[in-house]
Amino acid sequence: MLDKSKFFFLGAALFSGVSGSLYPIVVLKTRQQVMLNGISCLKMASSILRSEGFRGFYRGFGTSLMGTIPARALYMGALEITKSNVGNVTTGHLGLSEASASAVANAAAGLSAAMAAQLVWTPIDVVSQRLMVQGGGCDSTASAVGLQKYNGGIDAFRKIIYADGVRGLYRGFGISILTYAPSNAVWWASYSVAHRVIWGCVGCYCHKKDASGSGGYRPDGKAMVVVQGLSASMASGVSALVTMPLDTIKTRLQVLDGEDRARGKPSTILQTVRNLLKEGGLGACFVGLGSRWFSLLVCVIVMITTYEFLKRLSTKNQETFAL
Repeated sequence: MLDKSKFFFLGAALFSGVSGSLYPIVVLKTRQQVMLNGISCLKMASSILRSEGFRGFYRGFGTSLMGTIPARALYMGALEITKSNVGNVTTGHLGLSEASASAVANAAAGLSAAMAAQLVWTPIDVVSQRLMVQGGGCDSTASAVGLQKYNGGIDAFRKIIYADGVRGLYRGFGISILTYAPSNAVWWASYSVAHRVIWGCVGCYCHKKDASGSGGYRPDGKAMVVVQGLSASMASGVSALVTMPLDTIKTRLQVLDGEDRARGKPSTILQTVRNLLKEGGLGACFVGLGSRWFSLLVCVIVMITTYEFLKRLSTKNQETFAL
């Protein structure tokens, strides 16, 4: 029922805008995970602004934006196709209830969408994160761990391929799948359940008002956005907390060349974990949790409201849409 050309074109534009607004938070989170110096987000933001200016919050953004469009297109395409097909199977062949079928379909859709997007996003992530940690006080840290100095995204692509081949662009691909695929599956399933529970509570409340003669309540566009945002918030907390250690390991594996670079071989996941625990103990795995939690919370609220808005805007034979 969607106009696919409008869905993907508008989706790329809207989600690019969302990525741009949230990018400074991602920069802060990435620098915290790499540097492990105990500096709070506010102090680090102040330091970046003072030494690098506002531009420092958007290091690597051009590269990130270049990958966001195809990655989002793959994500949304896989999400819609999987959700539709799995929903039909679970409802028609397995005989599940509508609520259970919706949760299963959303979980499967989130899983497949994350895996599809990582095919494009992992190389972009490797390059953009390396650019994020350069500049200001990060240069000395980057030099200490053997990270090269890059003059933009193209130079970073070239140097990474020269040093490690195409494989270097997919460093952390496995752990990225382990981080994002289950997280997306849990998030979309939780979102589906939370969405139904909240509307169920609203329905009960409206039924009581009708019984007392106070009149019914018909949700408008604003109420729907509020429910979507609340559902997204409820689905985000556990996802961020559970996947934080994996995200920290993934970031350091993709950004830092590590101590093994001096011996002529790249760092492994196990070596990255050892280095991380050696530098900061178990707590180091959760460095940047506040930034990640906040960025994920804001991102998913904006994403899901934008996503639902986009689907309605792209529905065929639709004459008007008012929010």
